[in-house]
Amino acid sequence: MESRGIEGKDEAISSSSPPTPSITLEEWRGSSSAKLYRTAVITVDRSSHALERYGSRWHQLWRKILEAFVPEGFPGSVTPDYVPFQMWDTLQGLSTYIRSMLSTQALLGAIGVGEKSATVIGATFQWFLRDLTGMLGGILFTFYQGSNLDSNAKMWRLVADFMNDLGMLMDLVSPLFPSAFVAILCLGSLSRAFTGVASGATRAALTQHFALENNAADISAKEGSQETMATMIGMALGMLLAHITRGHPIAVWVSFLSLTMFHMYANYKAVRCLSLNTLNNERSSILLQYFMQNDKVLSPEEVSRREHVFPLWASWHGSSNVESLHRHVYVAVKVSSLKHSDMMELSRSASTHYKRAKYLLLERKGVVHVINHKEATPADILQSYLHALVLANLMGKTQSLHAESRVWMDGHYPVFIAKLKSAGWATERLLSPSIVWRADWVCSPSDEKIN
Repeated sequence: MESRGIEGKDEAISSSSPPTPSITLEEWRGSSSAKLYRTAVITVDRSSHALERYGSRWHQLWRKILEAFVPEGFPGSVTPDYVPFQMWDTLQGLSTYIRSMLSTQALLGAIGVGEKSATVIGATFQWFLRDLTGMLGGILFTFYQGSNLDSNAKMWRLVADFMNDLGMLMDLVSPLFPSAFVAILCLGSLSRAFTGVASGATRAALTQHFALENNAADISAKEGSQETMATMIGMALGMLLAHITRGHPIAVWVSFLSLTMFHMYANYKAVRCLSLNTLNNERSSILLQYFMQNDKVLSPEEVSRREHVFPLWASWHGSSNVESLHRHVYVAVKVSSLKHSDMMELSRSASTHYKRAKYLLLERKGVVHVINHKEATPADILQSYLHALVLANLMGKTQSLHAESRVWMDGHYPVFIAKLKSAGWATERLLSPSIVWRADWVCSPSDEKIN
């Protein structure tokens, strides 16, 4: 009887003991929750360990290779225009590296590489002049245009690649004019220096545009990988082309010019793919006039199709076009250059229409001059520019420009800014050349004095 009681107790204890522990784990890979994919399922208990992998090894290898060239979290971590821009940018870079082999071959031949009569010190001195000219040119270009590169990234991107084409053309032409070889060599270096400054600055601005998750550094690093791969392929193809066309000048020129035309086309397509959401002079003009006519705000993609990307393109249009309205506004006027009559008009408008504003507007001969207060914030500068565009749009339609533009700003400006934000535009500031001239004023109604 006692043994049976003990056995009953053992059975009760075994039936109440916890079950054997086990766990099933799923392994997922990806930097973004929206772009995760399952790689394995692991089932573990006390006596077994089962591992089931998903996806082929080739698929996993391809993903790892791709991670070296695209940003982490791609495509959700970049803007939609990243892929088409990078595709065209890679193609134009490839054509550049192929052509560089042809131009370098011609340049080295002109310096005297392979000739017994050539001296080392002579070739070194010519190369020194070439580099020195390029360095000085880069500094001067930065001094005159450095603050303008950010506001017109598309235009300067095209200009940079055009100057690079010009520099390569100079290298290819240099052997044909031995007496002017050094001058042509220095001009080519100067042209490429402009390219280096403009291309680097605009690339930084575009990288910030592409970065949706504050991943500008990652995008820049992967851009370097893409460019390195394009360089290696371009150099290999360029060496092959240089070998094939050696001793055939016509073939060299036909190849060079054909690749140059493709390079310019690829650059144009690349910048046309961009839909920047920052406000510069031209985009602000397009947006404001469309809003004044239709009470709607265009999207960045729609504005991208309307804005110009060539430096001189705007001069081909009449002043009645929407896109040319910004050409009638001058920002950051130097007040010491104004006439006495202009100063008196400013004194009247400062105490009436712009009493609470941190800017003054002056209309002269179809041009609106903007004078910003020394304490004006980026938001004030954006408001002053948009107000100037409103005033320019009303020119020829009314006699009381300042009064009507003030009424429009009071009633529509907050709505316009709100609609811009909802459409995806960055309204924190105006991208414009550096505003170095500002003013401070004190108005007296009795003597209408302005300082």
